[in-house]
This record gives sequence, structure tokens and C-alpha cells, in this order.
Amino acid sequence: MIPLRDVSRRPVRFPAVTAGLIALNAIVFCIELAFGEPFVARWALVPADVVAGRHLPTIITSMFLHAGWSHILGNMVFFWAFGPEIEDAMGRVKYAVFYLLGGIVAMLAQIAGDPSSTIPSLGASGAIAAVMGAFLVTFPRDQIRSVLVIGWFARVTFIPAALLIGLWFLTQLISLGQVAETQTGGVAYLAHVGGLVFGAVSARFFVNSAGEATTFS
Repeated sequence: MIPLRDVSRRPVRFPAVTAGLIALNAIVFCIELAFGEPFVARWALVPADVVAGRHLPTIITSMFLHAGWSHILGNMVFFWAFGPEIEDAMGRVKYAVFYLLGGIVAMLAQIAGDPSSTIPSLGASGAIAAVMGAFLVTFPRDQIRSVLVIGWFARVTFIPAALLIGLWFLTQLISLGQVAETQTGGVAYLAHVGGLVFGAVSARFFVNSAGEATTFS
């Protein structure tokens, strides 16, 4: 399932923070393409280094790096599907703080899962998972226009946010178990789980008492 946008409500204001973060991720990705692997190696998070007290800024810088075109495009599509409404519900400043905290918690969860790992971790998906967690508890009944892909068959359909995000979270838990059993894997599933749990638990401290997004019946 590929989420496209929330059709149950529209942001009252232009989602400047979401758009700005997407632009920042795109700019950093262009820098990655220009400077190559040495740039990624310098700014990606390596759990063993952080545990040893080295390269601590990578807890944040790694959130803006991506491993390739499919990685960044997939992340930004998910972010644009859920971010604007949460930005409206929280307000721009609290939303920006929430996003960064979600990404930090996600990276710390990844470190906690394998503190001796020397495999670099990178990507915005942990922070985006936090946004999805906030969406899950704030707008669970909203209908999300999504592309449902089954084999070679694809169709656009409407899926309740609780179902879509719930199924996504379930796949992360299943994949996390499989990685734990095989001790391999290139996706930071623990960061996804940690980010979503953080978002779901902390959203009420960031969401304004009355969301500003316009609801459509």
C-alpha cells in the first residue's frame, strides 16, 4: 500500500514545515550524489561509534541522508501523505520539534537494538514513523487515498488511516523478528517501530486542543 493523501480533511495553512523538510532532504540527497560515499560515511550514524561517544551529531544528521532514489522517494511520499495534517494539528513550531525528537528517538532505538553494530544507519523513516504514529491516534478514521499493489495489479482505493498504519506497523514488527532471527537486514525496522511508538504515545502533548484542518463529510 502506498499512501497518497488524506481525503477526509485538508490543512488550513500551507504545510511549510513539511515542505521545507522534504526540500532539505532533497538538497542533502543531491549533495550525497555529488560527494559520494565519503560524505555518507561521515554523516551516517554508526551505533558502535555513538555508544563510544564518537560522532554524536550523526544522531541528527543521519535523519537527512538516504541510501538511494527509491529510499528517499518512498520516504517523502509517506511523509507528504501524513505530515500536512499533523503539522496543522500541532502548529509549525511544535511540529518541527516533534519531528526532530521522533527521529532522535528512532535512531536511539536502533542503537539500543544493536549497540555494537558498525553498519551505518540513515534515513528519515524513523521521524516519519513518528508522524504516522501521531496520525494514528489523532485522525484514525480518516480515509487515505492509496495505491494498492498486488503482484502486477494496482488500483487506487481509500483505506482508513488506522488500518493502513496498523498494517504497516505489523509488517515492521514481523520484519524486525525475521531480522533478529537471521542477524541480517539492511532496513532499520527497530527505528521504524521506535519512531511510531514515540509518535503515538507523545502526540497528545503536541497536538493542539482543536485541530485546524478542515474536515470533509
